[in-house]
Amino acid sequence: MRIGIIALWHESSTFLPQPTTLNDFRRELVATGEEIRRHYANGHHEISGFLGALDDANVETVPIFAASATPGGTIANEAYRSLLKEMLGALDRCGSLDGLLVAPHGAAVCESEPDVDGHWLTKVRRRVGPDMPMICTIDPHANLSKKMVDACQAIIPYRTNPHIDQRERGIEAAQLLIRTVRKEIRPTMAAAFPPVAINIACQNTNAPPARDLIALADRQRKQKDVLTNGVVFGFPYADVVEMGSSFIAVTDDNPILARQLVDELAGYLIFNRRQFVARFPSVEEAIDQAIESAAPVCLLDMGDNVGGGSPGDGTLIFHSLIRRGITESLVCLCDPVAAQMAALVGINGEIKTAVGGRTDPVSGSPLQIAGRVVSLHDGKFAETEVRHGGKTHYDMGMSAVMESDGFTLLVHSIRTPPFSLKQLTSCGLDPAKFRVIVVKGVNAPLAAYAPVCRTFIRVDTPGVTTADMTRLPFAHRRRPLFPFEEIA
Repeated sequence: MRIGIIALWHESSTFLPQPTTLNDFRRELVATGEEIRRHYANGHHEISGFLGALDDANVETVPIFAASATPGGTIANEAYRSLLKEMLGALDRCGSLDGLLVAPHGAAVCESEPDVDGHWLTKVRRRVGPDMPMICTIDPHANLSKKMVDACQAIIPYRTNPHIDQRERGIEAAQLLIRTVRKEIRPTMAAAFPPVAINIACQNTNAPPARDLIALADRQRKQKDVLTNGVVFGFPYADVVEMGSSFIAVTDDNPILARQLVDELAGYLIFNRRQFVARFPSVEEAIDQAIESAAPVCLLDMGDNVGGGSPGDGTLIFHSLIRRGITESLVCLCDPVAAQMAALVGINGEIKTAVGGRTDPVSGSPLQIAGRVVSLHDGKFAETEVRHGGKTHYDMGMSAVMESDGFTLLVHSIRTPPFSLKQLTSCGLDPAKFRVIVVKGVNAPLAAYAPVCRTFIRVDTPGVTTADMTRLPFAHRRRPLFPFEEIA
């Protein structure tokens, strides 16, 4: 048995004006053949799960193509064309296969192809023919499309947010594919697309309302003939027709049951849809709460959510902390100009510069600081624990720790989602010593910061990843779609 592996992973925020380029992918990963195994072996990603499960089953693994980039703007046409050409070329050269494991993100958008994942999965399906088993994993922040469903025998979303079960889902997918190739089972999939978009902050699977929705899906999995199922929360920062929630059920040759299961999940969401809309405190309200809360307090800057594609240089919360004198506060900002300035000044040098606020004026103006450069770093660090995204190696580029009037800044050169505490500790920072830490995310950082932060407060900041999706200028979404419009 020869099983191939193909992955193209990107979460595209169409409201961010800067496109994602081929260099953005090359900076993170564009790989073929055994380089894929070396990159993911013994990791926490679903591809790590693919590799481990196939090895355990003594199946010949054929790594074909893998590419990923940090969440960001819409993928440039030339970047997608180049990646697709390399992917299909590697597939043509890999020899005969008995099955394929595929790993799209599910929320990739190209300038000329709004359904990137459905597009490349369909291209692969046409290459391998209609009968080859193809099992897929996706991020639950996907905007599921009919093309994606039609291309695969089964689609398996992660079941946790923060995403800490990626390896497990990869193992599940590989085991399901092996059984399918051996003709022990016949996966039969159904999908439902209720007209409901779920607030990003209501997608934490460790708390209601998402926890209750996942619990219903878990109960369904115990039924006879059910192979797997999944909740797809959707990605609200992509202006595409598919934006919104969806559900998947896969049975062993029982299409009627599969349809009943997804309809049950869709009906539950529609009936309880108002629970998935939330209001969160403004910057000033959040700081009021932080003053009265147990420290360290993690202020989650939802409007500048790097894991959702935002620039990572928003300054609104930090401006307010300074204005109100909340010292012993720490914020990370992506600002290569300020990082380079710190490098020129050197360790222990005095620095006066503007920091942050260079991309989106809605997220705050540049912060004028006068302080001292504490340390300089190359920005590379490794995460050994299971954390959101399954990533083990990071590179935030040239980085500097600066202190100014009792406040601490970690300024880095490459946008880096706050999925690992090593982002701080690798630069000599002890998170437990701070009163307030500003973190640019919503749910994803919880896995990393829960061991040190005693209080988490989500802050309703404006920006390209605002938690209130009704503020975003959608032109292509489906209608009606709750909470934009009321539904029956």
